[in-house]
Amino acid sequence: MRKRIIAGNWKMYKTMEEAKQFVTEVNERLPQSEQVDAVVCPPSLYLAALQSMTEGRSLQIGAQTMHDVAEGAFTGEVSPKMLAALHIPYVILGHSERRQYFNETDETVNKKVLAAFANQLTPIVCVGESLAEREAEKTVETVALQVQKAFEGVSAEQAKNAIIAYEPIWAIGTGKTATAEDANIVCEAIRVEIDHLYDEQTAAAIRIQYGGSVKPGNLGELLSMEHIDGALVGGASLEADSFVKMIEVASHA
Repeated sequence: MRKRIIAGNWKMYKTMEEAKQFVTEVNERLPQSEQVDAVVCPPSLYLAALQSMTEGRSLQIGAQTMHDVAEGAFTGEVSPKMLAALHIPYVILGHSERRQYFNETDETVNKKVLAAFANQLTPIVCVGESLAEREAEKTVETVALQVQKAFEGVSAEQAKNAIIAYEPIWAIGTGKTATAEDANIVCEAIRVEIDHLYDEQTAAAIRIQYGGSVKPGNLGELLSMEHIDGALVGGASLEADSFVKMIEVASHA
């Protein structure tokens, strides 16, 4: 039985005080659950402060991105070595906004995935198709290729501990979401691709999230699908009430 994971991607939202208030509220209300990993990924400025607030609690803190080298003359970047030193367990890699606005490619995502594992970080690897690719019926082809490239050089044991987030680009921040059945079909295709790259055991172990306008109201249906193990959540993760509700839904789905 794969443990579910709900991860909130805050993107470029919240001040420090707002972030601390969120964590305080969630720490007080978050149910203890053996079924769900609860994660929020704030802006990097807040990682150290929020990590200290959640030590020993159910809520975990992740990063939104990182560079692929340990240190160097890369102004404004955060390295895997820095995240590891803060004991940050998760890092989102290859989000479509990073690919679109910051020129990330399948090749740079692969370098970051390898660097994450080298520094004992769990990568949340984002894949997803554009609207044009979906309309051309190239969804599975596009996503499978992204998975292939992201996992080049990754061992089966490492892959078992990775997380893949399927986020159709056309559903991010638009209010649109794939139907649970459609999302499950793509998540199943991702699992089949992992089987092809590794073996059946690795495919059965890896956790696959869906992301794209996920809310407490549609989360239960998504999690009822066989191949969807969680959600990568944007706007609905910014409010403590909404985030806690999603953890409750995931605990009982």
